[in-house]
Amino acid sequence: MYLLGLDIGSSRVKASIIDANTGLCLESTFAPMTEMTIQSEQPGWAEQDPEVWWQNVLRATREAVMESDVDGDYIKAIGISYQMHGLVLVDENQKVIYPSIIWCDSRATGIGNKAFDDLGAGYCLDHYLNSPGNFTVSKLNWMKENHQVIFENIHKAMLPGDYIAMRLTGEINTTVGGLSEAIMWDFKENKPAYELMEYFGVDPELIPDLVPTFGISGGVKHDVAEELGLRPGTPVSYRAGDQSNNAFSLNVLEPGQLAATGGTSGVIYGVTDKLLYDPMSRVNSFAHVNHSEEQLRLGVLLCMNGTGILNSWLKNNIADGKLYYDDLSRAANEIGIGSDGLVVLPFGNGAERMLGNQNVNAQFHGICFNIHTQAHLFRAAHEGIAYALNYGMEIMHEVGIEKSNICAGKANMFLSPIFRNTLAGISGAVIELYNTDGSQGAARAAGVGAGIFNSNDETFSGLIKTEEIEPDNKLTSQYSEGYELWKETLGRQMAARDS
Repeated sequence: MYLLGLDIGSSRVKASIIDANTGLCLESTFAPMTEMTIQSEQPGWAEQDPEVWWQNVLRATREAVMESDVDGDYIKAIGISYQMHGLVLVDENQKVIYPSIIWCDSRATGIGNKAFDDLGAGYCLDHYLNSPGNFTVSKLNWMKENHQVIFENIHKAMLPGDYIAMRLTGEINTTVGGLSEAIMWDFKENKPAYELMEYFGVDPELIPDLVPTFGISGGVKHDVAEELGLRPGTPVSYRAGDQSNNAFSLNVLEPGQLAATGGTSGVIYGVTDKLLYDPMSRVNSFAHVNHSEEQLRLGVLLCMNGTGILNSWLKNNIADGKLYYDDLSRAANEIGIGSDGLVVLPFGNGAERMLGNQNVNAQFHGICFNIHTQAHLFRAAHEGIAYALNYGMEIMHEVGIEKSNICAGKANMFLSPIFRNTLAGISGAVIELYNTDGSQGAARAAGVGAGIFNSNDETFSGLIKTEEIEPDNKLTSQYSEGYELWKETLGRQMAARDS
């Protein structure tokens, strides 16, 4: 008996097959080989074609089934993890009628901020725990204001995971977690955010029906099953945004636990049983995968847009595509802590919520032609990403999330010793690395939703801690000096933009 997990990222689609009997991952594949393109017709815009996601779902799934040598008839459930906050619009024939406006697109920030002011900060925070900001509901209103004809042809407005589930099953539905990340869920009233939709002039009929996060939302269509090598009717039994799913994949489900990722974006995600929110919406609160009316479980999310994408930019542009990520890390490791005064502000992927939705762009400060090399740039970038995440963790602490051990999969930026040692050194947190990722987490969660797993021990039997990074107290002062210089540089940059 096997489980299939899909992780729909903005760079790649990943598929994993888990053996439900042992909890071990038999095969993980991804598509495409090179990263998917993010279209940006104007500064602050970010779009992708959902059909590209789907074609890569087909490629990755077929390869996973083939390479694992698993009979598709024995894959008993499918789970989906997906990039959060995106907007996908389909007509009555389930055809996409506009490119997906994805998570890092900031075109609707002004619309969301106006709603926050008009409705009142107190009302929005009490009911939605967030400003509408540049989240999905504001993006939908942007469509209404700028593409009226397209808007009038919308049958349903979905999140990326809803779209993939629709392509698999033909059914259109969503979850409470999905609506909360779209800022379409009213936590105070425990219902969809009808008042906010009314303010925006959005017909609630555009919003898909609700299904449980863990539970069967549809079965794979016959033609899709034939194309994927699966059994027709295979249930899709789980769906969650990538960051809440990442926390699930690490067994981070209870208050006081922290999860992290370092992919295209960097995230610290803390679980709480209180309705916590940041009055300035620099960090955001959403329903966690195990949230219910009876058991309050929220994820307080710090998201920094420019994480792995900065590393990718350095590889492709500074290293001219001639070095692998391991090469960047090895070169950076030859440079001392602090990068000889070179500071990188890693904010080059759109407006940053942690900076009050300002777009300060990436900055390289203090370059000396007589000292600094490529390797200095690589080290300063990895340090700058770690410093930025710690800066966000300080905001989370203000909100009420205590620092604790940080759990992460050993992937992406957490493969970099400099990044993880810097993050541990400046935050004081122990970093625990595990043998998992989003697609494996989605597969395990599918087992929960299909009733195959009935306890945490069963669900996470294959989850293994592979490494633990403790802060090096001997280096604390050096990390602190670098962090203070980084904060001073950020402060000057933000002040210059304000003036």
